[in-house]
Amino acid sequence: MDTQKVPQEITTLVGREVYSKNGVFVGEIEDIRLDLDRQSVTGLALHQLNGELFGAETKSTRGVIVPYRWVQAVGDVVIVNDIVERLRQPDDETDEEEVPA
Repeated sequence: MDTQKVPQEITTLVGREVYSKNGVFVGEIEDIRLDLDRQSVTGLALHQLNGELFGAETKSTRGVIVPYRWVQAVGDVVIVNDIVERLRQPDDETDEEEVPA
């Protein structure tokens, strides 16, 4: 039984879904950002984003690039750390102004 894994082409990442380590859907890989001088992956270009994580800021864009250093595991799906969930902190204060009585 051969226990060595056969290297996969980097293009096999395209189309895989990306989730946070907490299981929250982040987006789908559309492209990969490479540093050709260092021969390394530097980021994942995502589209079909989770609107709850990224909000209206990304509606007019093609997607976002997630730094590859955030990637924790690659398999059938890609797992990134939970920093993407913390990018969008819920507002603790309301936007309503107080009206003096």
